[in-house]
Amino acid sequence: MKLETFLQERSGNQCELSGATTDLVIYEVNPDASSNPDRNVLISQKCVNQIEKKEELDSNFWESFLLTSMWSEVPAVQVLSWRMLNRFRNESWAADALDMMYLDDENLEWAKASGDHEGDGNVELHKDCNGNILANGDSVSLIKDLDVKGSSINAKIGTAVRNIRLVHDNPEQIEGKVDGQLIVILTKFVKKQG
Repeated sequence: MKLETFLQERSGNQCELSGATTDLVIYEVNPDASSNPDRNVLISQKCVNQIEKKEELDSNFWESFLLTSMWSEVPAVQVLSWRMLNRFRNESWAADALDMMYLDDENLEWAKASGDHEGDGNVELHKDCNGNILANGDSVSLIKDLDVKGSSINAKIGTAVRNIRLVHDNPEQIEGKVDGQLIVILTKFVKKQG
């Protein structure tokens, strides 16, 4: 049986975390997911985006179903529930749930393999001056004149910077080409286009 068919049958064609019935995708609960159905889940794209830190975490969204999904008999759902509860562990509802939740040793080791439980739940996203989330490949325009350090370039307000790249370890910086030269630009000085 195909993995997708198996997951659809197991889940009843709904998100195995939230219960949503639209925009469902197969999500590999790493590491070592491969095509093992016990290491994959069928979940909504909104869940995926927040799990992968592509969107800001919505506490109310997760609280509405994690307290139920944590009791699932599916190991991958248990592991994801544990990981997400740990992101919210500073909130009383999640701390209480973690105190009640039980994972056998093998699943607990699997859950901890992501390292998600070690940091806080904050998601550092690259945002423009208006709070719009930036992604690799976006186009932005400058909202003020910028002198480029170490260069004679003066980037003028309104200059379009296409196909930006996010600076991986700094959510306040992006890279883009201005006058053919790759420069680092602070996100607070750009506005997302389109």
